[in-house]
Amino acid sequence: MINHDLWAVQIPILEKIIRTVLVYALVLVLFRVAGKRGLANLNTFDFVVMFLLSNVVQNAVIGADNSLLGGVIGAVTLVAVNAAMNRWAASDPRAERLLEGTATTLITDGSFVPGALRRLALRTSEIEHAVRVQNGDSVEEVADARLEPGGQLIVTLKETDQTATHGDVVAIQARLAAIEELLTALAAKDRKHL
Repeated sequence: MINHDLWAVQIPILEKIIRTVLVYALVLVLFRVAGKRGLANLNTFDFVVMFLLSNVVQNAVIGADNSLLGGVIGAVTLVAVNAAMNRWAASDPRAERLLEGTATTLITDGSFVPGALRRLALRTSEIEHAVRVQNGDSVEEVADARLEPGGQLIVTLKETDQTATHGDVVAIQARLAAIEELLTALAAKDRKHL
């Protein structure tokens, strides 16, 4: 026997949509206020907050409605609102700045920017690890490092500390080949004169 509560939405559909949009907006604002640190490297505390946050706002989204159709309406609303926000942010630079923020410079010319780590609640060990992951040996080798709004840490090493590219290796191989040819020619010339 099919339970009719499965399909019967227990609160008005418009209320369900408004609840979902308002909770989405609230969570968006909370993450925006919390800053880029929340997206950069999730630690144990961040995971706990994420799990609990979803449970805390669940009733605000669904209200007294436990129907399947109510859940579908909430899910469709969330996906639609998220798609609309992404499209808006992608098409309007001001919206992107408003919703996501701007990059924050953490390191300039091998030195940490005073106050930047504290403002973002980042530890120097996290940044040092990110520098090593991106082929640097130490912060002193970094020309510029910034935390992007999406949480990615972009590190640019000083030119003298960057690793060789494929093009660099090819150029060195060409120069070595030219030197070998010169040495071979000189050796042949010396043999002729002996």
